[in-house]
Amino acid sequence: MISALNEWWLSTSTGELLWLAVGFGAQLMFSMRFIIQWIASERARASIVPEAFWYFSFCGGLMLFIYAIHRMDPVFILGQGIGLFIYSRNIYFIWAKTGQDSSSDSSKKR
Repeated sequence: MISALNEWWLSTSTGELLWLAVGFGAQLMFSMRFIIQWIASERARASIVPEAFWYFSFCGGLMLFIYAIHRMDPVFILGQGIGLFIYSRNIYFIWAKTGQDSSSDSSKKR
């Protein structure tokens, strides 16, 4: 087993190893959203989706989308592409609400 792993490691190009690192980093970023959501829900003792969930979703999804393009995997590209649209839309709603909240705060001060 170790011999086969060593042989694989030595026969894999540096570029391919870097792309594997990008893929694993992207998967870690994408997985962090579930950890953030789990911690927030445990603290609230209810199902909560914190704002950071959408930022981790977008960043991890974008990284995975780039990785999928490198791998030329149409299933993975389509899945992550649709996800990026959904994450972007949720971030838009967050920003739009933040803008509305700050404009209503400034009108209250008058």
